[in-house]
Amino acid sequence: MFNSSSVETANDQLAGPLSDALLRLLDDPSPAVRQALLADFARRGGPAVRFLRTVAGGADPAGANHARWYLEQLRISDPIVEFKAFIRSLRYELETGLLLLARTVTPELDAAACCAQLDALAARCRELIEPPAPPREQCLVLNRVLFQEYGLRGNVEHYADPRNSFLDEVLARRTGIPLSLCTVYLLVAQRIGLSLEPVGLPGHFLLGCYLEGAPFFIDAFDQGAFRTSEEIFAALRASHIAPRVTDLAPTPVREVLCRACRNLVNHYAATGDAGHARLFAEFVEEFETTYERHMT
Repeated sequence: MFNSSSVETANDQLAGPLSDALLRLLDDPSPAVRQALLADFARRGGPAVRFLRTVAGGADPAGANHARWYLEQLRISDPIVEFKAFIRSLRYELETGLLLLARTVTPELDAAACCAQLDALAARCRELIEPPAPPREQCLVLNRVLFQEYGLRGNVEHYADPRNSFLDEVLARRTGIPLSLCTVYLLVAQRIGLSLEPVGLPGHFLLGCYLEGAPFFIDAFDQGAFRTSEEIFAALRASHIAPRVTDLAPTPVREVLCRACRNLVNHYAATGDAGHARLFAEFVEEFETTYERHMT
């Protein structure tokens, strides 16, 4: 039988639709009990699926295995398993990874709707860009569309809110942290054919444009303000960080997604959600061990 913390988390997630009796029966080996539970889970639909996925992502291995068995029998995919498989695949694509990451918390996420929102933002940018526009001018249009018209902004007031890190939530609430705002900016830029790169600085996240003679950088958390290399190094020194030239190099997609998971570990811990903090710590470990195996 799985532990009390898993039960508490599951009950919180379900807000009461499933009783303690069902929780206690989850690991019952009797075929008759299992068939009865399957029928009950199928009848309950969404609340039962959310319950099973909560237990499947919990800290108790036995409870997680039982929950996954029921999900498999119900022919319902497990977003946590899917994201771990994505990590192990080494085939990292940013938009896919961000959507899979978000589904680990919101399994019912409408990925097509998220992509449609990004498509609409890109279409609006194309309306305003007069070709052949240089990269800086295209970024100015992106800034207008994303930050002025769409209202995207940095969540200074509630920086540690975990919702700031999920693509669907950032698009819906129009607020996020540096990394998530940069990824939205980057995904829209890709759609209009503008090549930008994620740049993971110590303690901050920017975008870099390396298409011209001297690169320039975009701070999506500051409404798309342009930064020079010198300004970034000065900011790092002001934060008592010794800058390195490699700080301004593009960050691989793998590390962008892993860093998003690290942020979520910290933010869930700060909000007292130990279960989700453990889950995202597992993802970080999966990224790191997969990378180590690949490099050896």
